[in-house]
Amino acid sequence: MATFLYRIGRFAYRRAWRVIGAWILVLAAILGGGLALGGQFEESFSIPGTESQLAIDKLNAVFPQASGAAVETVFQVPDGESVEDAQYKDAIEETISAIEGIDGVAAAISPFSEYAANAVSDNEETAIARVQLEGASTDVTQETIDALTATGEIGRDAGMTVAFGGQVFQDTTFGLTIVEVFGVLFAGVVLVITFGSLLAAGMPLLMALVGVGVAIGGILLAAAFGSVSSTAPMLAVMLGLAVGIDYSLFILSRHRQQLARGVDPEESVATAVATAGGAVVFAGITVIIALLGLLIVGIPFLSTMGVATAFAVLIAMLIAVTLLPAVLGLIKGRMAPKPGSRADRRALADDDAKPTMGRRWVNTVLKAPIVAVVLVVGVLGTLAIPAFSLDLNLPTGAAEPAGSTQREAYELIADGFGPGYNGPLVVVVDITQTTDIVNDLDTIRAELDQLDDVAFVSQGLPNPSVDTAIMQVIPESAPDDPETKELVQNIRDLAPKIEDELGTPITVTGQTAVTIDISNRLSDALVPFALIVVGLSIILLMMVFRSIFVPIKAAIGFLLSVFAAIGATVAVFQWGWFSELLHVEHVGPILSFLPILLMAVLFGLAMDYEVFLVSGMREEFVKTGKARSSIVHGFQHSARVVTAAALIMFFVFFSFVPEGAGPIKGIAFALAIGVFFDAFLVRMTLVPAAMALAGKAAWYLPKWLGRLLPNVDVEGESLRAHLDDLAWARQQNSALTADDAYLGLPAQAMGPLNFAIDSGAVVTVQGDASARRVFAASLAGRLGPVAGRLQLLGSPLPSERSRALRRVGLIDVGAGQRHDLDRTVGEVLSERLELSLPWYRARFGGDAERAWIDRINAALRATGTSLRPIDAETSISSLSALGRATVLAASVLTERPAVLIVDLGDALPVDARGRNIAQVLAALAPADTTIVLAAGDAVNAASEALIGARASTAIALPAPAAAPTRIEEVQEDEVAR
Repeated sequence: MATFLYRIGRFAYRRAWRVIGAWILVLAAILGGGLALGGQFEESFSIPGTESQLAIDKLNAVFPQASGAAVETVFQVPDGESVEDAQYKDAIEETISAIEGIDGVAAAISPFSEYAANAVSDNEETAIARVQLEGASTDVTQETIDALTATGEIGRDAGMTVAFGGQVFQDTTFGLTIVEVFGVLFAGVVLVITFGSLLAAGMPLLMALVGVGVAIGGILLAAAFGSVSSTAPMLAVMLGLAVGIDYSLFILSRHRQQLARGVDPEESVATAVATAGGAVVFAGITVIIALLGLLIVGIPFLSTMGVATAFAVLIAMLIAVTLLPAVLGLIKGRMAPKPGSRADRRALADDDAKPTMGRRWVNTVLKAPIVAVVLVVGVLGTLAIPAFSLDLNLPTGAAEPAGSTQREAYELIADGFGPGYNGPLVVVVDITQTTDIVNDLDTIRAELDQLDDVAFVSQGLPNPSVDTAIMQVIPESAPDDPETKELVQNIRDLAPKIEDELGTPITVTGQTAVTIDISNRLSDALVPFALIVVGLSIILLMMVFRSIFVPIKAAIGFLLSVFAAIGATVAVFQWGWFSELLHVEHVGPILSFLPILLMAVLFGLAMDYEVFLVSGMREEFVKTGKARSSIVHGFQHSARVVTAAALIMFFVFFSFVPEGAGPIKGIAFALAIGVFFDAFLVRMTLVPAAMALAGKAAWYLPKWLGRLLPNVDVEGESLRAHLDDLAWARQQNSALTADDAYLGLPAQAMGPLNFAIDSGAVVTVQGDASARRVFAASLAGRLGPVAGRLQLLGSPLPSERSRALRRVGLIDVGAGQRHDLDRTVGEVLSERLELSLPWYRARFGGDAERAWIDRINAALRATGTSLRPIDAETSISSLSALGRATVLAASVLTERPAVLIVDLGDALPVDARGRNIAQVLAALAPADTTIVLAAGDAVNAASEALIGARASTAIALPAPAAAPTRIEEVQEDEVAR
């Protein structure tokens, strides 16, 4: 991956305007398209497969009048007066009549109607009119909502307070406040302090803003075609800003360090993208995987939220490794720290220089690592205690902003009737199997009325087809109280008894029951999801650090951070500690999807910090084998950038707390405090302390496990090897060079091979068929050398195999004699020309075909071969063995390979005069094309007399044997010891 990212960084640097232009087009297309289509966000809390959702689906089919969205119109008269007074009653009735005439309203029941259930409070100061809308809340148009709220003026003109409650009135608009802007400004201050340069500080901010713009455009596009929660864009902005700044920070920090050390700007950008960018890609992918893991929970709105935020992270990651190096390509070397500046001194400092703050901190931790471990575990464990009281629920009207009509309606109903009237339960009764409907419904009502926490049960109301009836159950407790959850479960526990006695199955639904089911589903998924995330973190870190201890320690630290963050969130948002200080208007249950979302996001961020801190430790340990000094070295060179990244995350997340919308406020607080705990307590304190206690055992990995795990190479070890090979390859003056190269498999390798072949030379290679195939595959880049070095035209193999594949042509003459016998020369050549010619020259393919036929005839004549001239209609089967081989060679040469490898088999194609393919190729191929002729023992060497003026080299392939141990394996053995 490091080599691939190196090439991306170099390409973006060299083609800066192309890359920048492409991103401008992407931003304009996606954001412009999203704004043009005008996607609207909506709150659609549904959960397929649960009892409450199944009941809603049934009502949609058999009782549509009761299945649509419900609205409560609440009227309150001044103290001491009554809604029964003529002026107020008339105004209420007039309001109901106006509501009935609105498009989208299915029914409106006056509080004075005989069908109204407890719609007037005991003191007669408050009344509720129930309004049933057509369709679900997501189907209600803004015109219907505006018309409903407009009818409130009738009651207000009569002197009443009028408010509207219901899910359709939830504020789903998306917007940022000045407080969130302050978060970005704080991040800018941290960047200025970190880099000591306004230009460098502005770069991550610019990248993050571009990423957020693309992400929001994509989410708006999705909202135009489907249901997207209003929380999704806010979460995407929050996370997109944080990771967008951090990802660019990591790469830019590495780039400036390298510039200060005199590295060429282009090389520095490519290397920074390959090394720091590798960690960015690893961290981004882990965050994306964790967020997409929300899909397994099976809750649509949460799945959409996970996909939206994963998209924001993906865009931030892509921008960091493509757009950032392109912009740096325009700036060139102006990003280097000024000579003598603090940033310059930090970049040039070595381990013996004046200790940095990071080094002083790690030295303090390492003086008594066991104390640091006990303190961190003790502090985080104590903070996690409130998490055991975690109560999950979706937001109710009480969590809406103060002054909103929904919040006002919620409070009026709670004051006038009791909190339970804000969350009525709907009991659906199947009456298809009873003949005594009225008495059975009365019996069921009586049974429900005897349950604890029941304030009121309405009479059963059958549908027109008399197969389904509904009744309302009003709890005494608020919709988000634990007692309401118990009541829902008690009704469900009562259902089997009622069905056995009366033959009438009952189910519970309604918005309150749906939110309870969602909370229960999320609570049940919390532990399995945590196990998946922890298991994933262990596997990923094993791949990165080739260790068992490091991943387990990282996973334990992650769990400590998560549960401490949940505990702190419970203390503030559920218990009310410091709630006024943080502008928390409603204290109650925690947002039901907060813990699982926190795990998903914090997982990726924790792994990000872990990689940046520990990768330097591992790199130093592999070099020196000294465990303790490696911890100090790796920490002091990474602590500053990790500190800056964590502070930026904290400020961006926390800026959404004071004035954030209800749902986003708790999420932002949990993420901010979680990042703080994980970065400063776990990664920068617990990690070095635990690593010191483990010593060399921290880097142990069984050999069998090492062979099973792929090598991610985040530190860029393979890149360093590639750059060394590339520097060696570019110093060679030969077309093909082997330096103690062993080819094949480690157990059966041919070598050592040493040769240097000039361009245009002819090489004869002798060996058996399998040895020849290995040799050809190695030169073509399809098979890497087991040991030693091999280069082709300045490209080291196999790390630049893609270039080798484009510049090497392979011919198997023996196969050529067997294939294409039923085709003509023109068909064989035209097929190859279609592949080799660019699209704009495709119409000249006929001219190129005739030119190659002329070259074939000329090559055969030049070698003295007396043959009938070949034309496009000549059948391949009519040619001699030499003729067929010549046509096949010409078809490969149409692709203009720099090296042509021809496997002759065990016998050369020879004409009656003894002319062979070697002579023909020497005449047919361009003078700068290197020709490799591989043959068996029966082939005589291609002498200068046969080849002509070309230089020749003979190579005899040795018998295969075990190759020497690779350097990496020696290092792994030393680490294991």
